[in-house]
Amino acid sequence: MLYSKSIELGGKTLTLETGRLAKQANGAVMVSLNENYVLCAVTASDDVKPGQDFFPLTVDYREKTASVGKIPGGFFKREGRPTEKEILSSRLIDRPIRPLFPEGYFNEVQVICSVYSSDGENDADIIGQIGASAALLISDIPFTDPVSEVRVTRINGEMIVNPTHAQLEEGDFDISVAGTLDSIMMVEGEAKEISEAEFLEAIKFAHKHIIDLCNFQIEFAREAGKKKNEIPPAADNSEMSSDVRKICETDIKNSTSTVMTKEERKMKNREIHDNVINALIEKYPEKEKELENIIHDIQYEVMREMILSQHKRLDGRGLTDIREINGEIGVLPRTHGSSLFTRGQTQSLTTVTLGTKRDEQLIEGLKEISTKRFILHYNFPSFSTGEVGGRPGPGRREIGHGNLAERALKNLLPAEEDFPYTIRVVSDILESNGSSSMATVCAGSMALMDAGVKLKKPIAGIAMGLIKEGDKIAVLSDILGDEDHFGDMDFKVAGTAEGITAIQMDIKIRGISFEIMEKALQQAKEGRLHILGIMNKSISSARESISKYAPHLYSMMIPKDMIGAVIGPGGKTIRNIIAESGAEIDIDDEGKVTIAAVDKTQAEIARKMIAGLTAVPEVGKIYDGVVKGIKDFGAFVEILPGKEGLLHISEIDHKRTVKVEDVLKVGQEIQVKLMGIDDSGKLKLSRKVLLAKEPSKPREPQKHK
Repeated sequence: MLYSKSIELGGKTLTLETGRLAKQANGAVMVSLNENYVLCAVTASDDVKPGQDFFPLTVDYREKTASVGKIPGGFFKREGRPTEKEILSSRLIDRPIRPLFPEGYFNEVQVICSVYSSDGENDADIIGQIGASAALLISDIPFTDPVSEVRVTRINGEMIVNPTHAQLEEGDFDISVAGTLDSIMMVEGEAKEISEAEFLEAIKFAHKHIIDLCNFQIEFAREAGKKKNEIPPAADNSEMSSDVRKICETDIKNSTSTVMTKEERKMKNREIHDNVINALIEKYPEKEKELENIIHDIQYEVMREMILSQHKRLDGRGLTDIREINGEIGVLPRTHGSSLFTRGQTQSLTTVTLGTKRDEQLIEGLKEISTKRFILHYNFPSFSTGEVGGRPGPGRREIGHGNLAERALKNLLPAEEDFPYTIRVVSDILESNGSSSMATVCAGSMALMDAGVKLKKPIAGIAMGLIKEGDKIAVLSDILGDEDHFGDMDFKVAGTAEGITAIQMDIKIRGISFEIMEKALQQAKEGRLHILGIMNKSISSARESISKYAPHLYSMMIPKDMIGAVIGPGGKTIRNIIAESGAEIDIDDEGKVTIAAVDKTQAEIARKMIAGLTAVPEVGKIYDGVVKGIKDFGAFVEILPGKEGLLHISEIDHKRTVKVEDVLKVGQEIQVKLMGIDDSGKLKLSRKVLLAKEPSKPREPQKHK
């Protein structure tokens, strides 16, 4: 049976429909907002894989190019691996729904959101999240709490929900917020230095719409929902748990309260694990995984209790203390800019490379093809955590972390007209025990200034954590890896001394209140200012000049009607200029020529060649010309590239020239003056006007006979 329900959202109509498409999925919803249509289908395995003790959730958001009437580029002409945009959108859908599955549910679940129609003005990932939640809600999968997501911005003081791409460009921020009826689940976004109060105002505005959307989903599920599958009760392991506690609880309490390095704690945990397994494996054969889970649960309880009751953390810090920080710049001699940022046991080695306009990244998707002049790449090799991993390469986590750091920095970059470079930042994480994405923000800010990029202000980032048990709450500044693992929240805030530039919040519990968020924001601001103070001791403003190894840019304007002459047939002319000068050359549609060269001499050669091609002959001007051809009546001299004039035999010298060949040779360089241009455009040249006249000899008096 077909079910359809609509609601108004920001002046647009959002519709949920089920019962017509993908009926063999556990749940399927076509969600639409005006001309944007996203099919969200969810499926779950019937059984849990033997020995599986975690929840395997996969979320994929894919954009069909047919949705905007395009055929994919490339040789195969079909959609391939997910783009960065699709990966980031998949994460926006995944993160708010993941904590809402019931504890102990380990069946594999797959969520696929496919964009089948796009108006090109609105992003479909937000309605994809609403569709995914609705599909789970009406399915037999045990997912019972709706979660909704909206994107918000502010233009001239007015809040706008689910803005268009054009509105986002104009707005003060771009923040995606997901939540349930009573709390916030996820935040992701960027801003142009907004205050903590302004950020909270945006979240509260978003939550009003989220409440409406969640109630809308509940009404839809009442009509279209299936009966939920029950979760088998967990096996009674109270006796096993008691046995494990007797062996290791005291050791875990002692190690938790003892300050250790990450490596020392890892070795101690291994020792505790081995003691438990050796003591109990005979009593509980083939139960090693269950024993490990109980050890993990005890560590979870002990660490959280220590933080809540004693306000003491694993490394001995108080709740608001920041780890030791060290920042260095110019650590690599041949890069255009570099920095090494170390905070505790988290370390980022970051480089900056400056390129030309031709180095810009081409962005192809559902929107019009565009280019991107600022690129940040984040790498997280396995050795950074002392582990052996597969081949290095960016996964979804790396894509997400890099995007967050990029958003934190990009709004503080100089305008393209002031700094016309393509900028690539690469952060390689060499050590990790805490937020490496926020270390990337700090290292990126320092490396950009080291490269001579005129950042408007330095930018730093900090990761906040949360431990919450009932009414007991502890907000942690600059969290460790274990505090993230055992904690309830990962709240990253980046910005300048004046305001927030990027933010990301993920939680593992069923939402947090605005009061907790406000406390975390204030604590994050204090930590950010502390970090900026230390960074500024290394570098607080951009170097006056860029690296001698970076391409230096020179620009000139040429008439629009001369662009074709510089490029030449099939690009032959400009390729010749590049080959002869060694410089890189770009020409825009307005006639602006940008010449990039490490050596100034290369740029000057290119400039002269282009100037010659585009120069207009001026009567009365003296030119350095080259003899191109010789005739009986004179010589043809090229005074500008492709522009020749006639040097008549009578204009070669003051004295009579019998043969042109007696004075000039083909290829000879001579100076000539442009005397005139006739009605047909022919150039009349003279050489003799530039030569000094020989004084005439006095005439001898005639003798009279």
